[in-house]
Amino acid sequence: MIVIREIIGAELRKLRRAQGRTLREVSDAAQVSLGYLSEVERGQKEASSELLAAICDALAAPLSEVLSSASESAAVQERLAMVRTARASGLRRSDHILAA
Repeated sequence: MIVIREIIGAELRKLRRAQGRTLREVSDAAQVSLGYLSEVERGQKEASSELLAAICDALAAPLSEVLSSASESAAVQERLAMVRTARASGLRRSDHILAA
């Protein structure tokens, strides 16, 4: 099962690390506790839209881009899950092509 809070958290962590910033720096800039930001990044807490906006502002990243990237990641995970399910049920690529 895909958990969107985990995907969004991973996107936020990726952005923060790409900028070479610490949790403390971003939490201070976003005015959120370091522990809570850490939980959001690890997908343990689901941030409100207001908190996501504050974190994105602190990272100088548009919220729409973070959500778009998370959506793309979720779509990839969904496709991979469908392939795994099909393979587990014995469906092969050629079976899918013949059925089309």
